[in-house]
Amino acid sequence: MISQSASRVEIKSAYKKQAIKWHPDKNQGVDTTQRMQEINEAYLILNDDEARTRYDREYLRFKKFKEQKKEEFKQQKTERKKDESQQKEQRQEAKTEKSKEKEFSFQFDDEILKRWMENARKQAIRNVHEMVTEFKDSSLIGFGTFFSNAIKAIIIAFIFFVIVIILKYITQ
Repeated sequence: MISQSASRVEIKSAYKKQAIKWHPDKNQGVDTTQRMQEINEAYLILNDDEARTRYDREYLRFKKFKEQKKEEFKQQKTERKKDESQQKEQRQEAKTEKSKEKEFSFQFDDEILKRWMENARKQAIRNVHEMVTEFKDSSLIGFGTFFSNAIKAIIIAFIFFVIVIILKYITQ
């Protein structure tokens, strides 16, 4: 999480920290694909000045929207509390309302930002896919190099063994 007034340097630093933290090399056995896509998507938007300005504007709208929904929820809850005969229903509805509160949807006004975010998501997916592919390829290359060097070491050890046996035989 970075502040809304973060500089490009702070954004890049935060991006690098998160990318390292969630990189497949650091999380073997854990599928970090979704998290890496989110990190890349956020960086692509926040690193572009115009996209960031549009994002900030929409984020402020989202915060107001979220506060409005919370206020509506509080008002509904207060109105229900006035009616004491429905206490049992209130408890059940409160549980339902809490889960519904998390489900509210927000619609972007800025169509350009919406398209940019969709493109950033697609690009992030491609970036992570390429990274995972490169990781797999480098693992295969690493294994191949290890295997090749291991065979060379075995051959060299065998040659030394044969030389030692020949020298023992000659010196007897």
